[in-house]
Amino acid sequence: MQPLNVALIQTETHWHDPAANRDLFDDWFARVPDEAGLIVLPEMFSTGFTMASAEVAEQMDGITVAWMSDRARKLDAVVCGSLVIEEDGRYFNRFIWAQPDGGVGTYDKRHLFRMAGEHEHYSAGGAKVLFDIHGWRLCPMVCYDLRFPVWFRNREDYDVLLCVANWPAARLPAWNTLLRARAIENQAYVAAVNILGEDGNAVEYGGGTAAYAPDGEVLVERFDVAEVVMQTLNPARLDELRAAFPVAEDADSFNLNLE
Repeated sequence: MQPLNVALIQTETHWHDPAANRDLFDDWFARVPDEAGLIVLPEMFSTGFTMASAEVAEQMDGITVAWMSDRARKLDAVVCGSLVIEEDGRYFNRFIWAQPDGGVGTYDKRHLFRMAGEHEHYSAGGAKVLFDIHGWRLCPMVCYDLRFPVWFRNREDYDVLLCVANWPAARLPAWNTLLRARAIENQAYVAAVNILGEDGNAVEYGGGTAAYAPDGEVLVERFDVAEVVMQTLNPARLDELRAAFPVAEDADSFNLNLE
């Protein structure tokens, strides 16, 4: 593997206005360095974190997924983030992974934030998903998923945990603490993007977009400022840590009951 250059876009978004948000991120894409191989947008980047699923939902063959694929091709980079998708009469908070070659992968948020009623408006995903980019194995998660480490336990099957979120400022210390813990316990890089500003429900967000090394070292943390947060992930550091401190060999074996 070669080093992976990740661009995490931390910004405010427009409430329930996909067209305005596509324009917004097009402006941000113009500021992403050419060397970026992976460009990460926040959770529900086209609408904000909304429970109006029936009102704002798009289809997989809709305009926003097509826009992501088009921008991935033009930027020659994977473009990813989550949005509201309707499928067979159900609604999902779906992470979209758009590749430069036109391929599109998906992960449906498993853990729905019941304190906001998300479980009443969306269906939970039932599968852990892995993506590959230049030999790197990435495992996506969406916001509240972060609190459930068993779901994302590394079974020596990924190198990077990638988290997209609308994580409120009131709980920001937990956000960065949990991200760092996931890096340490899984001996994996963690890269995560959060939003800024106030959404349509008057919830405040303070950023906290960050990247952590597999030993938990803080590589970058950014708060309160809208920016493209760049971070290079080095495969040698990952390999050296796992070889010198092979905790995975002592991990417990288990199976998940997904009922």
